[in-house]
Amino acid sequence: TAFFHGELEEEVYMKQPEGFVLEGQEDKVCKLVKSLYGLKQAPKQWHRKFDDTILSFGFKVNQADKCIYRKFDDKGHGVIISLYVDDML
Repeated sequence: TAFFHGELEEEVYMKQPEGFVLEGQEDKVCKLVKSLYGLKQAPKQWHRKFDDTILSFGFKVNQADKCIYRKFDDKGHGVIISLYVDDML
């Protein structure tokens, strides 16, 4: 899913996943490098990455609703993108 691609800003550690616990190292933990589905930070990190990417293409964010982006040319032709969770409409 899209939530697997978010970059983490803080250090997050988790227990070793079931089936991947190393014998003799059961007390060790894993450090996450990318966002993980179910992680509280995942939606926020995904939105931040999407926001950075879409703004780099010249889209403007709507000040009243931060999930709506727009881009228009000089002739008034344009595109409006609305985000809903991790889908674009």
